Amino acid sequence: MPRARSLAKPLLWMILLALLLTGSQVSSADRMARIHAFTRPLEFDYSRWLWQAWKTKLLFGALNAERLLPPSGDNQIVRDYIALMGDIAHTDARLRDALADPHGVDKRLVAALRQQETEERARAAWLAPLAEQVLQTQVSAVLAANGLTFLGQPQPPVLYRTTPVPMALIVSPRTEIRQIANISLQPGLTLDQQIHLEDSVAHALDVSTLVVPIGGVGVYPTMVMQTANFPWLVETVAHEWTHNYLDWHPLGMLYDASPALRTMNETTANIVGKEIGRQVLERFYPDQVPPPPPPPSAHPQQQAQPPAFDFRAEMRKTRVHVDELLAAGKVEEAEAYMEQRRKFFWEHGYHIRKLNQAYFAFYGAYADVPGGAAGKDPVGAAVRQLRAQSPSLAAFVHKMAWMTSFAALQRAVRSTP
Repeated sequence: MPRARSLAKPLLWMILLALLLTGSQVSSADRMARIHAFTRPLEFDYSRWLWQAWKTKLLFGALNAERLLPPSGDNQIVRDYIALMGDIAHTDARLRDALADPHGVDKRLVAALRQQETEERARAAWLAPLAEQVLQTQVSAVLAANGLTFLGQPQPPVLYRTTPVPMALIVSPRTEIRQIANISLQPGLTLDQQIHLEDSVAHALDVSTLVVPIGGVGVYPTMVMQTANFPWLVETVAHEWTHNYLDWHPLGMLYDASPALRTMNETTANIVGKEIGRQVLERFYPDQVPPPPPPPSAHPQQQAQPPAFDFRAEMRKTRVHVDELLAAGKVEEAEAYMEQRRKFFWEHGYHIRKLNQAYFAFYGAYADVPGGAAGKDPVGAAVRQLRAQSPSLAAFVHKMAWMTSFAALQRAVRSTP
């Protein structure tokens, strides 16, 4: 699941940007004010969350609780936490089924399941900070092994909290695919609330809107979604740390300056997250390393057997045609085509609620794998190429961190042997 970008920027950079405001940026600010008029009652309170997160981090850091355990106990804390998150998800699914039983609601079963879930969540609240301390140390060790440190330590230090994460309202113009707003909303909004907000903003400003779930936010400590998917969790911790690192370099500071720079940021963070995440598993949890994909069959498929549905290839095809239609000024035709393709994906098991310009504006920035929502956008391919040409992950990150434009990335790719 994609992750949201940090809202925190170095104060000096914000002041410099403010001094450079132009008439078009003032217009953009007015548009944002109109969007916030709809979102304000539903927006996520980062200040309150950060206050609670820092209190927890300082308390458990002062106690050094995980150091009281034998070394073999560190990994077990993490394993116990992941297993507990799986138990909570299972209990929640059973509770929802019990409440929706067409043969009638068994009140005693519902009460028992609610009590069980309450007890499991209470245990998770105690166990999560310990597991976070362990994983922070392990991710830091792998970052150090890759040379991503200053004076022997990752900077900033790896800090994260597993938590219910905000949702995000994504806004794009209808005439082109470009993210003009990404506003964090309270977690747990009902589908009716999401649709009402999307429709209200879309109709008032004649824009494309979509509320999306996110997996993490690059504030500090970073926010990471509660999950039982261990490989995804470790990858996301490393992904969000990468945003924290980039925030203090030109690439991160210029995150919102252009769609290309946003794609460069997110694709870099995805690449680092996947490489560091896999190394953490290989070093500390080898039994959790995902198996490699099966090799291609030595025998071609029979002609009568239909090919497997390739989601990324079909999504790329969709994005490419939408870009062509929008470039030709055929906005309504593009929107009708996207709805047609949404139904096509639905029929193949991919239940996309809304496929529109905002969808591509958000998901198209995560371009560490060819194809998909990025379409023909050359930015992600250039980032991947620079990584392939770099002698190490650290060399790649250090070079990307100082980028200020897509043109600079292109020059780096051409000059790197």
